[in-house]
Amino acid sequence: MDPARALRDIAFQLERAGEPTYRVRAFRQAAAVVDRLSEDELASRVGAKTLQALKGIGKATAGVIEDAWHDRTPAYAAKLPHSTLPDGGALRTALRGDCHTHSDWSDGGSPIAEMAETARELGHEWIVLTDHSPRLTVARGLSAERLRAQMDEVARVNEQLAPFRVLHGIEVDILDDGGLDQTEKLLGQLDFVVASVHSKLRMPAREMTPRMLAAVENPHVRVLGHCTGRLVGGRSRPESQFNSEKVFTACRENGVAVEINSRPDRLDPPTRLLRQAVELGCEFAIDSDAHAPGQLDWQVYGCERAEKAGIGAERVINARTAEVLVSGNAG
Repeated sequence: MDPARALRDIAFQLERAGEPTYRVRAFRQAAAVVDRLSEDELASRVGAKTLQALKGIGKATAGVIEDAWHDRTPAYAAKLPHSTLPDGGALRTALRGDCHTHSDWSDGGSPIAEMAETARELGHEWIVLTDHSPRLTVARGLSAERLRAQMDEVARVNEQLAPFRVLHGIEVDILDDGGLDQTEKLLGQLDFVVASVHSKLRMPAREMTPRMLAAVENPHVRVLGHCTGRLVGGRSRPESQFNSEKVFTACRENGVAVEINSRPDRLDPPTRLLRQAVELGCEFAIDSDAHAPGQLDWQVYGCERAEKAGIGAERVINARTAEVLVSGNAG
């Protein structure tokens, strides 16, 4: 059993169950350490029980490595939280990719390549990398310079993983006046743009509505992200108020998909707004909003909600090829 693979499998299960990032990071960091070791050194350290002398490997991760090296199921695996996810039905099978993901370039926990490799293992043909824009400093939003540098990294990953494809995008903040938190020129160089409100979420509807409309009408925007900004569960946050009929109608008329955000702490939009968007003829993007590889699997929650709302694959842009998605055609 490959020790690095065993460590990453545990990290994936922890992420899938929504465990805190700090707990997961130890396993992914230990996997990276193992990747750098020769087989002889790894064998020597397992035999001498000196794994913990290496920076990035602690008692728990050393135990996983030793178990895997001896072809035993890691004892730590028995302690993993069990999360039962829906299978996502026929709609999940139809999806080719995920339009909203984050890497460690902003507030995600893993490198671009690791996110892409996991998406490929889950059966996707592509993902869109949508790290945050500069205004969201708490999420290490990318300046124009860092976004340009990220283009080179995306190109390198695409060369490595072809035919799987990472589409280079951004989750750009919708500013108070409806403008976007990046230059028009740079947005035009990207494959894909998700626009989301992250600030002044309690803005009155009379101000929030034109703010969202201006963003939706921007020709670079392809998806309106988590439209109400709500959080559910332990760390709850109320919905933003806006004229949903006007905003969803504008989405339909401008070819902007309404995101069905699959994160268990978001599940945005709420059911009543999702049904309204269906009735108004909108298209949808079923997205994980993953900040770690294991969270990519959360897309099934969005598929379940979409199917209950009567949304078929023909109205879901994730069911299209990367080429069609980038071209903006209906396919």
